[in-house]
Amino acid sequence: MISREFLKGEIDKIQDGYLEVLYRIVKALINPSTVAIMPQNVQVSDWHIFVEQTYGSLSDDPITRGDQGQFEIREIIE
Repeated sequence: MISREFLKGEIDKIQDGYLEVLYRIVKALINPSTVAIMPQNVQVSDWHIFVEQTYGSLSDDPITRGDQGQFEIREIIE
């Protein structure tokens, strides 16, 4: 079994670029309801803002595909 002291020592070996990911994993293991919370220092792109604002906007009038229709029969290419 892995001890807390061993795990803490291993954390010191992790590159700084992975600390945010590790933190989110630890938080998810402590309290699964915190997974969706975005850390304050993360920059949100315009694309993410657009998706948040428009997600579900067509739920009252969903997009449907009409009938395929008839296509003309063309000559066979040999």
